[in-house]
Amino acid sequence: MTRHGELGTALQRWRERIAPAEAGLPAGGNREAGGLRHEELARLTGLSVDYLVRLEEGRATSPSVQVLTSLARALRLSEDERRHLFLLAGQSPPGLGRVPEAVPPSVRRLLGRLTGTPVGVHDAAWNLITWNPLWAALLGNPSALPGRDRNAVWQHFRGLPTRISQTEEQEARFEAALVADLRAATAHYPTDVRLRFLIGELRRVSGRFAGLWNSRIAGFHDTGVRTVHHPDVGQLTLDCDTLTVPGCDLRVSAYSAAPGTAAADKLRLLDVIGTERMPDRAPDPAWHPGQDPASPDRVPGGR
Repeated sequence: MTRHGELGTALQRWRERIAPAEAGLPAGGNREAGGLRHEELARLTGLSVDYLVRLEEGRATSPSVQVLTSLARALRLSEDERRHLFLLAGQSPPGLGRVPEAVPPSVRRLLGRLTGTPVGVHDAAWNLITWNPLWAALLGNPSALPGRDRNAVWQHFRGLPTRISQTEEQEARFEAALVADLRAATAHYPTDVRLRFLIGELRRVSGRFAGLWNSRIAGFHDTGVRTVHHPDVGQLTLDCDTLTVPGCDLRVSAYSAAPGTAAADKLRLLDVIGTERMPDRAPDPAWHPGQDPASPDRVPGGR
């Protein structure tokens, strides 16, 4: 079944489950089936009967946001059903207010169980919300950083110190994915003032971000290779996977190393020593290309 066919089937099922009385309409007599008639749904939405029929039959393929909003209200759809309706119609779901920051208990349990894997959780705007101890040991403890410096997009495009380096190709893919994520966030959460301000500031201070934003570049997060320059255990080449948590729009980033590699051994060592300093070492620096590795600097909480 095509997407348009799925949309029509969903609309028909939602229409047929709503009793006229629930919609504030008189029940009327001689009804052969329950649910709303096309004429009744047309009265509630202001749409024509013909258009509603074509929608259900998959012949009307591009309903507008206004049409979908009217249908969702008349059919008394739940938040999840409303989101599903918009996705079936090929539209971005309408904003739910501010970017969600709550971390579900299931995600917190995941953090607690992945003791051998550095894991950080970001919101839809790429603000780092929480992390496990091995994340802090690998990338530096972000606890003391101000809020904006915990944002992965701000950190990257402002060139803040980081322990991570990438090739030009890796960096280009990473930037495209970050910018695409922020653009999607503005569609999902159009009334979030903090998100709008973040994007405005990024466009002001970073020509690179402004150019990518204006280009409307598309991108996605794949398994990427990151080189981490750690002051105690040295260089680690790790895989980085980004997973999206359905329903709350969180990004879970996890670093891993292939079994039997030097990087895997170093991760196990970091899991033991945590954020404690190994003896007779210089102060913990954040690394960036061209920086003297011995010079102390702020440690970011980025990805």
